[in-house]
Amino acid sequence: MSDIRKICVVITARPSYSRIKTALQAIQHHPKLELQLVVAGSALLSRYGTAVDFIEKDGFVVNEKVFMILEGEDKTAMAKSTGLGVMELSNVFYNLKPDIVITIADRYETIATSIAATYQNIPLAHLQGGEVTGNIDEKVRHANTKLADIHLVTNEDALQRVLKLGEEESSVFNTGCPSIDLASKVLKAPKINFNLKEKYGGVGAEVDLSKPYIVVMQHPVTTEYKSAKNDITLTLEAIDDTGMQTLWFWPNVDAGADGTSKGIRTYRELHKPKAMRFIKNMEPEDFLKLLYHAKCLVGNSSVGIRECSFLGVPVVNIGTRQHRRLRGKNVIDVDYNKNHITEAVLSQVKINRLPSERIYGSGESGKKIAEILATTDLKFHKTITY
Repeated sequence: MSDIRKICVVITARPSYSRIKTALQAIQHHPKLELQLVVAGSALLSRYGTAVDFIEKDGFVVNEKVFMILEGEDKTAMAKSTGLGVMELSNVFYNLKPDIVITIADRYETIATSIAATYQNIPLAHLQGGEVTGNIDEKVRHANTKLADIHLVTNEDALQRVLKLGEEESSVFNTGCPSIDLASKVLKAPKINFNLKEKYGGVGAEVDLSKPYIVVMQHPVTTEYKSAKNDITLTLEAIDDTGMQTLWFWPNVDAGADGTSKGIRTYRELHKPKAMRFIKNMEPEDFLKLLYHAKCLVGNSSVGIRECSFLGVPVVNIGTRQHRRLRGKNVIDVDYNKNHITEAVLSQVKINRLPSERIYGSGESGKKIAEILATTDLKFHKTITY
């Protein structure tokens, strides 16, 4: 094995990039590491914002692109896409011959990365293990943990949970979340220095960022996919009732995404909301600047739990998707009830800003991860002892 370790990072979806960006930069600049970057899944698809364009714009070289998402956006398509991902990523790893593969978080595509690496005896590092949520993502995350050899967790609560799952203490590291590195930079220079419409387009009403606005990011819950269209419609009605300017982001590609998308399109056509603008994707730093100046984030995205706690942005978290995840004082939890959502939003927008909380790191995660990858002992098997 060469003195330079080849680190293969697989990015499969829009949110994964912000979760790993500063670690990619730190790996690139580390004298003992070589970055291999694979972009796959919905990160390649235009209807989900073509995250690969932002990745390449930031100067990263993509070694391989893996098209693995089947049409359908239901539970069967998710399972088949995972299988296709195992097949395609197995070939990618065979050709690239990495020393370590990194899989990120808990989306269904990540288990394909883990299986393809593990069965080829490639040491696997897992970012964001040990956390809990309210849907199938939690099963995938814990499965990734059991397949992984290096555990890069984001908080002490998650570290303890990974240890309870039987992992060796020497392989578990509390690095914080690299997305907080980006939030830390934004906290120091939060000015919005781009024209939203010119840079990102979107459809719907004009939004004046110099006036109060809220951000909505609501994804389908894979175990509740049949109610996705009804769930998003309730949120649309509730937000419309507030009368506030709203920037609404497109959902992730999960079972139920088709229902969520149809719900948005139907409501937009029937009601023509006067204060909502719908956007597919943004560069991570621009999105965080937009969040920093928002009066509130609404929906069920983990960005409300992680980055917003650091930025001090009030959050209305809807439903079960983030159930039991470690959170700060910035979050109010509500169910899918139009009146409850409206009341919670109107309450949160009065707060202005909350103190920054450091439960997911303090802004040095990327560098910590790179150093661990460069120095930790590599192995691809585990023996459970009692």
